[in-house]
Amino acid sequence: MIVPSAPGDGGDSIARLYAHHLERRLGQSFVVENRTGAGGRIGTEVAVRAAPDGYTLVMGNAGSHGINAALYRSLPYDIARDVAPISLLVEAPNVLVVNRAKLPVKDVAELIAYAQRRPGEIAYASGGPGTSAHLTMELFKSLAGVDLEHVPFRGAGPALQALVSGEPPVMFVNLPPAMASIRRGELAALAVTSLERTPDLPDVPTVAESGLPGFETIAWFGLLAPAGTPRPVIETLHRACVEISALPDVIEKIRLIGGFPRASTPEAFRDRIVADIAKWRRLVAERNLAQE
Repeated sequence: MIVPSAPGDGGDSIARLYAHHLERRLGQSFVVENRTGAGGRIGTEVAVRAAPDGYTLVMGNAGSHGINAALYRSLPYDIARDVAPISLLVEAPNVLVVNRAKLPVKDVAELIAYAQRRPGEIAYASGGPGTSAHLTMELFKSLAGVDLEHVPFRGAGPALQALVSGEPPVMFVNLPPAMASIRRGELAALAVTSLERTPDLPDVPTVAESGLPGFETIAWFGLLAPAGTPRPVIETLHRACVEISALPDVIEKIRLIGGFPRASTPEAFRDRIVADIAKWRRLVAERNLAQE
């Protein structure tokens, strides 16, 4: 099972959880392999080029299998053509976090006002170009009318480590990898990107209720195979994923990291990917973010 992001990222944790249960349920060995780099493009390409026999899978995410198709003018694969969705597995909001020792703001309104007084002077971190955290901040910049400098890292884990040290002092990040730092008080959560507050952080408002109505981005993680994988293999894996997603201990572990189990049909998962690509293409065109 290929994970196109770094160890410690949300997709890595979810991949290892499902790999453990798939191994027990199907009686096959599942090895999780992190193939990082290029905003998830390297791991994704390895997966789509693999033999479509069910022995190579990929834990895709909103960045690797949605945003990249909108952000890059040319990719060595076509997500719509070259993957076989199995099931959406987990959704999680992004969260806007700051290191208050370096950026003394208590809420979104103060952050916007602070940034407007210092255009281009404040840097924000991300887990890399094309990640949902990167594009979420670009959407925020567009709606809030602020200018922040992008500092990409190789994964959410390194970006969070830098944020804890205060350089850069702010970022959007998937909630799962950020929960520990928030709970320890290393970082302050200003807002979540879902339209409703998350029960994990009930006192943290949404971005939408913090002055940017309608603001919403949701990170997702799901299992896919190379296109051409036999339908019976897809169906076997799909059934297993649905059953695993309903296990109380799996639900508990996903909830502990701020995620929500969201098993789906392969067809619904494909529709979600197509809709995401269309959504992000509009933002990329508006902000002139397209990359080679």
